[in-house]
Amino acid sequence: MVLIQDTQNQRPLPSTRYQGSKAKLVDWIGTCLRDIDFESILDLFGGTGSVSYYFKTQGRRCLYNDILASNTINGLALIENDHTRLTIGDVDQILTRRPGQTYKDTIARNFEGLFYLDEENRWLDMVAQNIPTLRDKYKRALAYRALFQSCIIKRPYNLFHRANLDMRTRDVERSFGNKITWDTPFAQHFINFVEEGNEAVFSNGHRHRALCRDAFFVDAKAELVYIDTPYLSHKGNGVDYLDFYHFLEGIINYDKWLELLDLSRRHKPIRHEKPVWCDRNRIYQAFDRLFKNYSSSKLVVSYRNNGIPSVNELAELLGKVKRDVRIEYSEKYSYALSKPDETREVLLIGT
Repeated sequence: MVLIQDTQNQRPLPSTRYQGSKAKLVDWIGTCLRDIDFESILDLFGGTGSVSYYFKTQGRRCLYNDILASNTINGLALIENDHTRLTIGDVDQILTRRPGQTYKDTIARNFEGLFYLDEENRWLDMVAQNIPTLRDKYKRALAYRALFQSCIIKRPYNLFHRANLDMRTRDVERSFGNKITWDTPFAQHFINFVEEGNEAVFSNGHRHRALCRDAFFVDAKAELVYIDTPYLSHKGNGVDYLDFYHFLEGIINYDKWLELLDLSRRHKPIRHEKPVWCDRNRIYQAFDRLFKNYSSSKLVVSYRNNGIPSVNELAELLGKVKRDVRIEYSEKYSYALSKPDETREVLLIGT
């Protein structure tokens, strides 16, 4: 029997400012699952990798998955990777313009005045084209992760959902944001996040995998499947992560970025269909399908107390494939961009 270990000596989770991250809730999640017997876990909507990383510290074999390639970087860098780190030479290679190299100006030309200053856009163009020159995939993942965290920390709201560079550049008194952080050079942020990523790399003795798949089609098995889908509020407002983080997805698809841009919208996101998790007319069938697909595993669903479907409706759907369904509520929790007294985290545990 493999149960949750004492977390007093666990490694600190790497920092993240990603919308919906469970970094502040992993200890509570671990406590709720303390009596569940499992050795392997499939983190189906892996996002920042906080949950996978936590269970890696607990000695589990972790399978990370996310549909966004920019998110899967977290799984490659910190979950699947168990020994590779970036060296000073690697960082120099990334941050130095290569002699004789002709650099494209995709960001500087297409995102002028939207997210970053002109000189920052030129820096991003260079780094986005230097990172792929690293031969080792885990070094590339650590470098991309450092770059993405640097991009996020310099953005109002930590998002790319609107073109609001003026929030950072206006000469006004502020009660919002951190102008010092916004104005800190990209290179300094990047080096700081490289150091953080290097320190987070470790082995727990298992071999782990990071996948980039649609959650309905993950060809991997685990004793426990952890499900944290994008959230659809009771008002029908869904979280479209590709719209929030399209800029990062573009960086990792740099050579094809121009083909993907939706030029009809000011913040120039990547063209895509509305996710099923943002559609109140399809989300019930989506959960039902997901639960049936992974019914052979123990199922754990992270949720909120005021979403669509309701907690009771979701428990009923889970009950179709699981004999025992337990519901756990956290204390009141403050989510980014939400009022602190509106929501509580919920775990639905099907065994």
